[in-house]
Amino acid sequence: MADRVTDRRPPPGAWSAYRMIAAMWIRSALAYRASFVMMLAGNFLVTAFDFVVIALMFSQVRSLGGYSFAEVAFLYGTSTTSFGLANALLGSIDKLGARVRDGTLDTLLVRPVPVLAQVAADRFGLQRLGRLLQGVLVLTGALVTLDVHWTVLKVLLVPLMLLCGTAIFCAVFVAGAAFQFWAQDAAEVQSAFTYGGQTLLQYPPTVFAKDMVRGVTYVFPLAFVNWLPALYVLGRPYPLALPHWLAFAPPPVAALCLALAALAWRAGLRGYRSTGS
Repeated sequence: MADRVTDRRPPPGAWSAYRMIAAMWIRSALAYRASFVMMLAGNFLVTAFDFVVIALMFSQVRSLGGYSFAEVAFLYGTSTTSFGLANALLGSIDKLGARVRDGTLDTLLVRPVPVLAQVAADRFGLQRLGRLLQGVLVLTGALVTLDVHWTVLKVLLVPLMLLCGTAIFCAVFVAGAAFQFWAQDAAEVQSAFTYGGQTLLQYPPTVFAKDMVRGVTYVFPLAFVNWLPALYVLGRPYPLALPHWLAFAPPPVAALCLALAALAWRAGLRGYRSTGS
């Protein structure tokens, strides 16, 4: 009798699993087109209020911290676009604390798929693209109206800034989720660094105290998302007398942040104790 051939396919990798789970939720969202369009428009309009506030400020003043409206719009557009990409990819991960509390995380541990991919893709919210679209529109308008002497280096620095900013925000999302393994009610703490950090970077560093700028440069490196590279593009002086070469430091900083976030995630996952339910 011929040997029985069994189909033992290897389990999907992290990215393949993420795509499959996200695609399932996207199909679910698109099944109700009118509802999806309304949620997308609502997300776009809600996030647009942040820029409306900036526009209202400039209806009363000529500059904000020495920066023109186009320059602030550039800062807003770069931070919102980077955060919008990270939020679209990993926004669901901030619900990890709730999974730990109710025990539903245990169901993910028994599947032959990386837990991080499952948590990040679960309930993938396609409506989050509203924030990303709004950031791209503001950034496009800023690039058109900016009075900047564009060089090849500055042109290349803009997409590099967006990619590295997205990576840094992704690292913040993962590190915040890892913290929720120990502090299950820390979703608001995580939001303070993700949503709060994105709001901070919408404004020029000159409007903040020097201690705040030091903190987001040396301790929690959000300044590398857009402040430092953007100041090079705009030809603006650097805060704290920082060297200009830091404008090109986002790639190694983003790599370091991702590595530290991965270590934090692994430590949290290894230290997790099942609820037993």
